[in-house]
Amino acid sequence: MEDNKMAKGLMVGFLAGSAIGAAIALLYAPKSGKELRADIRQKKDEIIDDASEYWEVTRSKANDYMNEAKVKAQDVISQAKQRASSLIDDANRILNDAKLKASTTLEQTKEKITTETQHIKDAVKAGVDAYKEEKTKQQQA
Repeated sequence: MEDNKMAKGLMVGFLAGSAIGAAIALLYAPKSGKELRADIRQKKDEIIDDASEYWEVTRSKANDYMNEAKVKAQDVISQAKQRASSLIDDANRILNDAKLKASTTLEQTKEKITTETQHIKDAVKAGVDAYKEEKTKQQQA
């Protein structure tokens, strides 16, 4: 953007300086009116040609900058999409790992509870059997 303003300023300065310089040179030259008018037309045509050439160069550079900016923007968008995709893949992998670990832990906990419950039932049954046996012994004695 700054380069564009600078280029525009240079172009205006160049054209103004050329026009003023040419006009002063022609006005101070010892020539007839007809020759002076012809010289003024010639200088005007030269300035217009120079301005047209400068305009084409400036327009070409502006188009190049725009195309370069479009390519860079597309690269940035592409990289952002790749990073987002990578982050989503990482998040899905972490989620799946967590689900697997939670599922495994849940199964292990269920097995442990089942085993411990069976041990407690066996212990209670053994206690009840021992109590009944003792009661039976005391009644027989």
